[in-house]
Amino acid sequence: MNELLVFMCDGAPVRGEIVSISSAWQAVLERRDDPPAVRQILGDFVAAATLLSASLKFDGTLIIQAQSKGPIQLLVVECTSHLSIRATVKLSVYPSEIPLNASLGELLDASNTGRLVITLDPADRSPGQAPYQGIVALQEHRGTVIKPVSSAAEAIALYMQNSEQLDTRIWLTSNDTHIGGLLLQRLPNSGGHAHLDPQSAAEGWSRIQTLGETITNEELLTLSPETILRRLFLEESVENGVRSFPPRPIHFACRCSRNKVADVLRMLGEDEVKSILAEQGVVETICDFCAKPYRFDAVDCLQVFKTDLLSDATRPPSSGH
Repeated sequence: MNELLVFMCDGAPVRGEIVSISSAWQAVLERRDDPPAVRQILGDFVAAATLLSASLKFDGTLIIQAQSKGPIQLLVVECTSHLSIRATVKLSVYPSEIPLNASLGELLDASNTGRLVITLDPADRSPGQAPYQGIVALQEHRGTVIKPVSSAAEAIALYMQNSEQLDTRIWLTSNDTHIGGLLLQRLPNSGGHAHLDPQSAAEGWSRIQTLGETITNEELLTLSPETILRRLFLEESVENGVRSFPPRPIHFACRCSRNKVADVLRMLGEDEVKSILAEQGVVETICDFCAKPYRFDAVDCLQVFKTDLLSDATRPPSSGH
């Protein structure tokens, strides 16, 4: 099951989403060999990226980056507006050095250095236009006390709180085979909910949150979004109406290409690439997201720096990818 279900509550100013991912998540994992604690954090952020990207009002990509000076040096999850996902993690230690039950704070917030960056990158963005980017520290400051966040859900909630977006509650969970998530957002008291007075709207938001808090990790991992929606909001649906939309499919897809690798070589510079060729005979790299290998021999590299046309710069490889 790989689908995302969006629903609206007529009796409360609430929009919700439920996500369930199985084979697309396994496609990410089969290309990786991360320790269990890292795998769980990555899965939770994949669920978060999918939930957040479903509300994008443009054709593009939502990117979650978590970085620190801790054992997890960099974590990247990308989800497009068409719900194609890919994810990767870079560690600063050997996988065997990471404890089985290490927390997000221990892995991503060593010495209070953790940062969460969420980028919204429209597909039609012009070359000089910067994508929207929000950054938040992976710590809560309560007076003089600094408390590291304990989970991906808490990190996302902290980001949403600091980015001045709609009130949001999010529940995330994952294991080796499945990912599950639930998101609730309070909508402005206008539009389809203009009939609600402020007190009724506040009571409705509180009521839906209370129902959401009854969700369990097991339910998120084993039940379909449609079943979860019925179980959580059956009474609400009967009394006030809960409308769902057709489920949207989720799939794994990587956007790597020889053209993009050629761009990286250009950024390295011709002198650097020549030194790699002199030492190794070829320039080889592997995509961090899908593990696809790319090989550029001397002729390939010469073409990279002799033309500005990407299609001309990357002829089909003589061997490998």
